[in-house]
Amino acid sequence: MYESAGDLRPAPLPDPVPVSAVPAPSRGGLRAAALLEVILCSGYPTQIALVLILTRLGMTLRTPSGGLTPNFIFTLSLLDAAFVVGLVVLFLRARGERVRDVLLGQRPVLREALIGVVLIPAVFFVVVLILALVMWLVPGLHNVPHNPFEAMVQTPRDAIVFSIVVMIAGGLREEIQRGFIVHRFDQHLGGAAVGVAAYSVAFGMGHLEQGWDAVLATGSLGAVWGVIYLVRGSIIAPLVSHSGFNLLQLIKFVALR
Repeated sequence: MYESAGDLRPAPLPDPVPVSAVPAPSRGGLRAAALLEVILCSGYPTQIALVLILTRLGMTLRTPSGGLTPNFIFTLSLLDAAFVVGLVVLFLRARGERVRDVLLGQRPVLREALIGVVLIPAVFFVVVLILALVMWLVPGLHNVPHNPFEAMVQTPRDAIVFSIVVMIAGGLREEIQRGFIVHRFDQHLGGAAVGVAAYSVAFGMGHLEQGWDAVLATGSLGAVWGVIYLVRGSIIAPLVSHSGFNLLQLIKFVALR
C-alpha cells in the first residue's frame, strides 16, 4: 500500500511484535537433568527393568542350586549394553555434543589401543595386590569362596558366548558409561574427580555377587580406568585394558576347570 499517488515508496510496516526469548536453563535445572542422565546410564535402572521383563517372559535368573543361569546373564548383559550405549548417544546428541569428542577425544585411536594393551599387566597387578592385602588384613571380606561366574562356563559354547559378553557388556559398555558419567560430573555435578569416585563405588558394588573383596578390587580398577580417561581424554585405552583384563580372567576360569 502506498501513501499517495505521487509517492511511490511503500508505507512503513508496523513494528514487529516482540517475541519472548526462551529462558536459558537454570543451573539447578542443568544439574537435575545431568543427575537424571547419570542415574539412567548407570546400568542399575536398565538392568532392573530388563530382569523384570525377562522373568515375565519366562526366563529364569537362578538355577535350582542357586547359581546364575548362563543364558539369562548373557541375554541381560547384551541387552543392557545396547540400552545403555543408546541412552548415552541420545543424551549427548540431545545437548548438541559429539559422541567422538566426548568419548574418543582427539588422540590417534591405534596409539590409545596400544596403551590399553600395555596397561593390562598393570591392572592385573593392582587386582592381585588388593586381594592379597585383603586376605592379609581383613580376610572376612573374602565372603564368596568361588566366583559365581566361573560356574556359568560349562561348555566351549559358554566360553565363546561369555567372551563376547565380557568384551561388549564389560569393556565397551562400562567404559562408555564411565566416560559419559565422568563427563557429566565434570560439567554439572561437582567435577570429574567426584565423577570418577562416584562411578568407581557404583562399579564396585555392581560386583557384590562376587564378594566384598571383589567389590574393593573392581572399584579400585574402576578408579584406575577413570583416571586414565581423564588423563588421555579418551575411553580407548581404558576400554582395551578393561576388555583384555576380562578376557584373560575368562581364559583363567577355563584353564583352571
